[in-house]
Amino acid sequence: MRYAGKKILTMCVTLFAVTLFVFLAFHMISGDPVTSMLGTQATPERAEALREELGLNDPVLVQYGRWAAGFLKGDMGTSYSYRMPVSEMILDKLPVTITMTLMAFAWMILISIPVGLYAAKHEGGMTDRIITVVNQIIMAVPPFFAGILITFVFGMIFRLFTPGGYVSYQINIGKFVGYLFFPSLAIALPKAAMAVKLLRSSVISEMKLDYVRTAYSRGNSKRSVLYRHVLKNAMIPVITFLGMALSDMIAGSIIIEQVFGIPGLGRILLTSISNRDYPVVMAVIVCIAALVLVVNMVVDVIYGLVDPRISVE
Repeated sequence: MRYAGKKILTMCVTLFAVTLFVFLAFHMISGDPVTSMLGTQATPERAEALREELGLNDPVLVQYGRWAAGFLKGDMGTSYSYRMPVSEMILDKLPVTITMTLMAFAWMILISIPVGLYAAKHEGGMTDRIITVVNQIIMAVPPFFAGILITFVFGMIFRLFTPGGYVSYQINIGKFVGYLFFPSLAIALPKAAMAVKLLRSSVISEMKLDYVRTAYSRGNSKRSVLYRHVLKNAMIPVITFLGMALSDMIAGSIIIEQVFGIPGLGRILLTSISNRDYPVVMAVIVCIAALVLVVNMVVDVIYGLVDPRISVE
């Protein structure tokens, strides 16, 4: 209970620091949301009236305090550009980004753990060398470039999906998940390659320790030693990496959404940054930061489940 309270307090302080930094940063860079809203109809009088209406003439800290007070009450404000509640925009786009991120995470686990264990079991063999070379190549490819390659190969050559043919989950959930298949793979591949390398090294290191020789001396088979003893200890550093990778996937999905034309949080974030739509930017940043912090807390809990010797305290 004490740990949960400390963790929640840390999350709240972190969110406060992140939102304050982003809010101040946006007011320091050039650009005016009023100009974006009025466009060609902007006149000095109308611009000044709109600034007054939106409270943009108030001191920055006053504006932040007003936004924070509203956010704590569940009010994310109204988008300057779309003229609709920000909460409605977030609730519409959040499932898209979360689904794609979870699919990418599932891809990473399904690829990395079997391949990493196989490479470790066949250390020094031809298969291990091939896996190592392929791993190095995949790790060198950024996710956005992997997305471009996947779009070209599987979308334009083999025509397994239609680039830009996104279907909303509100229309057809099957087609929605099907379209996210390749974008999630583009996100997962570089992370899976890193996880394979880490798991392979961790398993090989554990196999050389004394407790493994003791387990063999008691008549345990290699398979039994690997899965009952070695894997549990070898997974500790891998779990740390998986948590970091999932957090990175949440933020990294912004770029992949642009490559595949997916209307998730990334699209409205980039559009809102261009239009200086502060309420939307702040809400998206809070959602991403909160998801990352929750992932970190879950990783701490998993540590204790994998190895009871580790205390979350």
